[in-house]
Amino acid sequence: MDNRKPEWLRAKLPTSREYKEVREIVDTNDLHTVCKSAQCPNMGECWSRGTATVMILGNICTRSCRFCAIQTGRPTELDLGEPARVAESIARMNLRHAVITSVARDDLKDGGASVWAATIRAVHHRSPECAVEVLTADFRGQQEYLDVVLDACPDIFNHNLETVERLQRPIRKTARYDRSLWVLEHAKSRGFITKSGIMLGIGEKEDEIKQVLTDMAKVGVDVLTIGQYLQPSKKHANIDRWVTPEEFARWKEFALEVGFGACESGPMIRSSYHADKQSDMFDVRARRRQMLAEQAANKEEAALSEV
Repeated sequence: MDNRKPEWLRAKLPTSREYKEVREIVDTNDLHTVCKSAQCPNMGECWSRGTATVMILGNICTRSCRFCAIQTGRPTELDLGEPARVAESIARMNLRHAVITSVARDDLKDGGASVWAATIRAVHHRSPECAVEVLTADFRGQQEYLDVVLDACPDIFNHNLETVERLQRPIRKTARYDRSLWVLEHAKSRGFITKSGIMLGIGEKEDEIKQVLTDMAKVGVDVLTIGQYLQPSKKHANIDRWVTPEEFARWKEFALEVGFGACESGPMIRSSYHADKQSDMFDVRARRRQMLAEQAANKEEAALSEV
């Protein structure tokens, strides 16, 4: 295939005042962002809109997925001051919708779930009107640790399948297709708005794309993102093809037909692209207030039963 990027994949260079302000906040507070670590092509646009996807639990991932630009290895840090610092930074950015992700931390017993929960609660406390979307790893399928994160009441729960079932092992290695679907299904069973995403152009076939979208719809995923795979380096998986904007439009139409409530599909789409619009669509702040009220009522009932 022609390795030159097509015209529709050319991103504009960031120059705005807002971009510089977000970059200053990120740098001053020693934050990791997936925007920089994963070489996101939308960084200029998103930072210019005053948004950024914060990455917690360090910037070294214990997994070595063949599509991802994030550094892999053995992490050396666990910064317990990170939740407060992230919450302060999000408040300074004056965000209505914050996206938080992390590296996989299989070196930690709980996969970093406790830090996840502390970060979500810190942002809720510091910025009550800011919707919090989380993009997590699979916690190796251990429900008790997934529930630690969910108990902190994120407004949108995102876990990406990344690709079709056949390519899970060669592309994601440590992850499993059925496990990722279970993670999404469990979050949905607890009443959360769920979200997932896949890449195209990494070797998938048309019938396989239909299958993964159908499988995600069956477990109740509400929001879907579909974007073009971009090879971070020669060491990563090769790009199979450049997917046209017209094909992305067809997959969006198919996704809505099989039951997704919302779908962002296009060459430049990434997980957090226009995520703030999705939180408004599903009125996630009202859902969070209801969940917190139910949690409080359950605790009160449990306390009374012990008397």
